[in-house]
Amino acid sequence: MSTFPAPDGTLLASHESGSGAPLLCLPGGPLQDSAYLGDLGGLAAHRRLIRLDLRGTGASEVPDDPDSYRCDRLVDDVEALRAHLGLDTVDVLGHSAGANLAALYVTRYPERVGRLVLVTPGTAAVGLDTAPEERLAAARLRRDEPWFGPAYAALEDVTAGRGTAESFVAVAPFFHGTWDEAARERHAAGERQRNREGAGVFAAEGAFDPAATRAVFAEFARPVLVVAGEGDVNTPVPTAAAYAGLFPEATLAVLDGAGHFPWHDDTEGFVERVASFLR
Repeated sequence: MSTFPAPDGTLLASHESGSGAPLLCLPGGPLQDSAYLGDLGGLAAHRRLIRLDLRGTGASEVPDDPDSYRCDRLVDDVEALRAHLGLDTVDVLGHSAGANLAALYVTRYPERVGRLVLVTPGTAAVGLDTAPEERLAAARLRRDEPWFGPAYAALEDVTAGRGTAESFVAVAPFFHGTWDEAARERHAAGERQRNREGAGVFAAEGAFDPAATRAVFAEFARPVLVVAGEGDVNTPVPTAAAYAGLFPEATLAVLDGAGHFPWHDDTEGFVERVASFLR
């Protein structure tokens, strides 16, 4: 583990694994301990993974100013890590809500990003909406699972805007390619690792300017890879494809049978596609 100060003095932590050229990894949640990324299914065999614990998560300090959890303000922390590493440019990977942070980092510092990997990306930063039917269609791929009926009914409620706390709990299986004991344990750990105060601020008013981000993306000529899980209800394949279409040239990789955490669901396919792209 390495520590470094953010511009406001908050002490932040990063974790390294593997060897080779660095890949800066931004976790989702939002505001979840980066430990859940692990070695990204073995990607550390190909690159030196540098996981940032966002402020108030993992080994990073809780900031004095709660408003600093807002996504646009977290960009300063990412830039501080790049400077701490002494890199002129760095390849960046963002997962889920972490892709929103990656998007804002590209918006502000496009010259600092070499290659960009967006894994089952959140779309708030670019203003993409997902139609309810896209989520339901992805969910129906799991219709033969024993838990499908109640989970699908809960997802129908969520997509119709009448979801309850119980509904959001019930749809959890759809985020994982296999709802086995290991997936249930990872899901429970993720709930414990999340900074809920920070998560409530992450997308607060003023955090995103989709028009400005899209304008930068339209001129961003560096290589981009968007990774989608075939059965991911959070970022269904059509949404991921639309995201890739915001760049002049981006590659879309769809992993069969994978959900929102594809390095667990199709480990070999995930590592092969991402490592090949980064080479």
